[in-house]
Amino acid sequence: MRAAVAAVRPWLLDEEAAVPARGELGAAVRMTARALAESAPGHSVEVRVPPFVAVQCIEGPRHTRGTPPNVVETDPRTWLLLATGLADFAAVRDDGKLTASGNRADEVSRWLPILRVDAGPEWESRLL
Repeated sequence: MRAAVAAVRPWLLDEEAAVPARGELGAAVRMTARALAESAPGHSVEVRVPPFVAVQCIEGPRHTRGTPPNVVETDPRTWLLLATGLADFAAVRDDGKLTASGNRADEVSRWLPILRVDAGPEWESRLL
């Protein structure tokens, strides 16, 4: 997962940087979302990051049909900013970059970040 996030890190730190290749972006999004699902197992909240992944997480009532009652949805860059600790859940929700519907959707914020990324060059050296 660290290597996948490292591949998109320049773009996360600088929105003006080149957008990562679709495969690199998709790998980072899928791996971090699946890590969330492993860390917070359950089926009460669905996290959607189209077009790459949707996972269910957080213990509670299981949802099996139709639209889940608790959904978090955002774009790939915003998700990765959240997953890496470079953005705050409440702030991106309030800015309209993330939708959180249902009374349990905000619980996702308790499980973030999944992997901390910082702007320093030493972060990259820890990947090796």
